[in-house]
Amino acid sequence: MKPHFHKVPIQPRNSYSVRHDILPTFGTIWHYHPEVELHYTIRGEGVRFIGDTIRNFSAGEMLLLGENLPHTWRCREEYFQGNKNLKVEAVVLHFLPGCLGRDLLRLPEAYLIPKLLEKAKRGLIIKGEAKRKIANLMCAATEATNLDRLIILLSILKILAETNESETIASPDISFQKNESEMARLDKIYSYTLANYKKEISLEEIAAMANLSITSFCRYFKLTTQKTYFDFLTEIRISHACRALVEDKLATEVICFECGFNNVSNFYRHFKKVTKVTPMEYKKKYLSRKLV
Repeated sequence: MKPHFHKVPIQPRNSYSVRHDILPTFGTIWHYHPEVELHYTIRGEGVRFIGDTIRNFSAGEMLLLGENLPHTWRCREEYFQGNKNLKVEAVVLHFLPGCLGRDLLRLPEAYLIPKLLEKAKRGLIIKGEAKRKIANLMCAATEATNLDRLIILLSILKILAETNESETIASPDISFQKNESEMARLDKIYSYTLANYKKEISLEEIAAMANLSITSFCRYFKLTTQKTYFDFLTEIRISHACRALVEDKLATEVICFECGFNNVSNFYRHFKKVTKVTPMEYKKKYLSRKLV
């Protein structure tokens, strides 16, 4: 999917933006922006799309997304059903790589910051003690003024640059062409797939929706997403299966059909290909983390 350019609103008198959002959903638009984004989810569950990866998100997740890295968060279906008591909540910080001055990045003492910004172009999941410290600083930044705001941002960058408690998200050398003219077509494909992943979706059906022949659609989708349409559809189905497994309310065989797979062996094969473990191993791993 080609992403939509998003203009991040930063007040003229501020060098960076930080906000505390409480909303019905995180929206659904697949977008990118030149600002680096630090996103801390306090409440909310669903599927996130970062670069070329599709994974679940839940409360407590913190991500650092580099400049122009396409991303979106798609909340679970319940969030779109008008329940006023069901909200998402996040603290989101945006800053341009040079917001503190390009000379800062050239200082010998700051040599780790350019390295951090380069790593962030693939997206980073922040974990452990680093996440806890940064979450506190982000909340403090929403109330800070003047020099205190700059000190907080530098403190956050210091922790991010020095920590080993992070994992990369997207594939190496991921790149996306920024072509606005295709946005409507790709949004239509994206939205239709998320709404209908439980049923059989044929190439004829999705190609017709994109107003392309099957051959042209397959070539077009692989070029713009670096994966086939069925790989994309499978990853969405597996992400929902992962969520159902950790909720532990349905048998694995039931989850298989609920998520759009037509037989159990096919489900197990695709699940292990995407997650590198079996459904049972995935569930055990998650439940053991909850007990710690």
